[in-house]
Amino acid sequence: MENLSIIVTFELTLDPLYIPPGAKYPIFFIGIFIYMFSVFCNLTLLLLIMLQQSLHKPMYFILFSLPLNDLVGITSMFPKFLSDIVTETNYTYYPLCVFQAFLFHMYGGVVLFTLAAMAFDRYVAVCMPLRYNAIMTPKVVMGIIFLVWGLDLLSVVVLFSLQGMHSRCRSHIVSLFCDNPSLLKLTCGNTTVNNIFGLWLTALGQVIAISIQGFSYVKILLTCLSSSRSEAKSKAINTCLAQLAIFIIYEITMLFYILSHRFSYVNSNLQKIMGMLIFLVSPLLNPVVYGLNNHEIRKHLIKVFKRRISV
Repeated sequence: MENLSIIVTFELTLDPLYIPPGAKYPIFFIGIFIYMFSVFCNLTLLLLIMLQQSLHKPMYFILFSLPLNDLVGITSMFPKFLSDIVTETNYTYYPLCVFQAFLFHMYGGVVLFTLAAMAFDRYVAVCMPLRYNAIMTPKVVMGIIFLVWGLDLLSVVVLFSLQGMHSRCRSHIVSLFCDNPSLLKLTCGNTTVNNIFGLWLTALGQVIAISIQGFSYVKILLTCLSSSRSEAKSKAINTCLAQLAIFIIYEITMLFYILSHRFSYVNSNLQKIMGMLIFLVSPLLNPVVYGLNNHEIRKHLIKVFKRRISV
């Protein structure tokens, strides 16, 4: 039986990512470029939605949560990861680890439910265009945003409250970053209740998000296929396919990473790479699909750049 004793130190070690000799600085500079590009794109999208009066519509109010959440997600992990590569250190402190894990789970839930909320908004816009303003009132939109953030916050608080009931007996995080499954592996005693609740929470979130998106996109595609307007049909289908592609990629990486903590035979480097992709897929692709691919946002971007060039 493993000999465990309660640990009171705040310092924790993280699993390092294998970096080939000579690749440290190239990876660091590529990582800096990716991070700065993501921050620039998401901040631009946020500012456009805030400052352009014509974008003050239900769709964009819901969309606002996405770049805001993406900035929180990538900033909570990537700068620390890049710093560890350059300094060749792999330690953190328990309060910071808990904070990072809290942000990670908030980020994951908000991405999932915001994409579902946006799919529902598009369903109403495409399938019930004459009733859109009557259905998507400011009160309804605020309610949707509150549900996305409020329910996610409540579930994460409960998740971490259960985790905080256990004492720590270990000081090594079996991941590149902190999350609830990794923190649970530091604790003493039986964590069955935590694991069951965590999996139940994951399954419930997946069922809700997939059901809403599945229903919405099927209805949208059926409406588009029966439409006689070929241009509108093509535009809606292309938008749906792009959004579905992001959702599927995000789902694969997130589910693989969560389930990999339950199986010891999963390759550790593959687990780490998939973990990083969780933070990279959404912040990099969302501004392109929901920003540059959007006619109104693209029009405002062109105006802003033309104005800057003329000045």
